[in-house]
Amino acid sequence: MDFLFITSNENKIKEASLIIGKEVKSINIDLNEIQAIEAKDIVEKKAREAYDKIKKPVIVEDTGLHIKELNGFPGALVKWMLKSIKDDGICNLIRNKENKEAYAETCIGYFDGSNFSVFSGRIDGFISDKPRGNNGFGWDTIFIPNGFSKTFAEMSDEEKNNISMRKMAFIKFKEFIDNKDIY
Repeated sequence: MDFLFITSNENKIKEASLIIGKEVKSINIDLNEIQAIEAKDIVEKKAREAYDKIKKPVIVEDTGLHIKELNGFPGALVKWMLKSIKDDGICNLIRNKENKEAYAETCIGYFDGSNFSVFSGRIDGFISDKPRGNNGFGWDTIFIPNGFSKTFAEMSDEEKNNISMRKMAFIKFKEFIDNKDIY
């Protein structure tokens, strides 16, 4: 049985293919995205809608950045915060706070028309005082994983991908499809 990865992001497709060990087929379709803090809520809605549109098993992915001082906000709403106040604005929100802990979580949702499954990967870290680095995208300039002194944007692609929450989630998804002989 095949599945389609619903994304237009070539980097996500390449990463998924490398982790799964087979070429992942993708399609870009417009989906309504609910606004929620938790990525798992978003991927379930997107996976069900995508399946309804194409009538084939699908996977979708979403990621959130959860800041402890802000009670988990912005979570999966981080892209809207970045559009509004940018990465430096997020740093400014907690710059004078003692607790700068955060975690990044990626959720992959799989739906085959009957069963929905979610696979998540999480990495703990903290928010830097200011944006640093030029690699990556989104909030990579402000997130420093625990055990490191560099932001994701200061790391090489290889260094970031070795510890990424997306990789963790795709490894769990690979175990699922290997056990179910889906791909």
